Amino acid sequence: MSRPRDLPLHLYLVTDEACKCANGLLPTVRQAVAGGVTIVQYRSTCTHYATILEEATILHNFLRSVGVPLIINNRIDLALEINAEGAHIGQSDMPPTDARRLLGVNKILGLSVSTEDQMRAVDASVIDYVGCGPVFPTISKLNAPKDLGIEGWAKLARLSPVPVVAIGGIDAVRARAIRATGLCAGIAVVSSICSSSTPKETAHSLL
Repeated sequence: MSRPRDLPLHLYLVTDEACKCANGLLPTVRQAVAGGVTIVQYRSTCTHYATILEEATILHNFLRSVGVPLIINNRIDLALEINAEGAHIGQSDMPPTDARRLLGVNKILGLSVSTEDQMRAVDASVIDYVGCGPVFPTISKLNAPKDLGIEGWAKLARLSPVPVVAIGGIDAVRARAIRATGLCAGIAVVSSICSSSTPKETAHSLL
């Protein structure tokens, strides 16, 4: 079976820690999907496997019921255990070829990219999309690389052999500017939705 290529990347929610979600994790995701989120990545720094398994399973059960894919950040084992639609890895995680081998051919695999060398190394036979950024300064990820700005981001996006999702410090105004480049398959957001008291309305403003 070949991997899916028509990916619903238009509005990509990356979850923050549950304690940082103004409305709680599941309610935030529910409202964000109602507002137009098309794909969700579960990201957590929690090291207690039972906790992340429970959170990810609850999210997946809901998202599967509404036809929205769930991507698991970094934890290939978790993605496989709950049969999530895919996984996302960073440059310091396992090699993409190893992640693909473990996931199999019919799962989505994303990769974080922030430099020209990293983008030129992307193998389209292994990776389905890249998350490129940070476009703007971000507070949702510690030790994030220096922000690229729209021009720097666009320069990298033009080099990509796969669809590109912009991430990092994006709000509604910035989302429109990034989409205007014509290089963006999707916008990924964390805190702008997770910290919002009205995730549905915030998600809608990012479409």
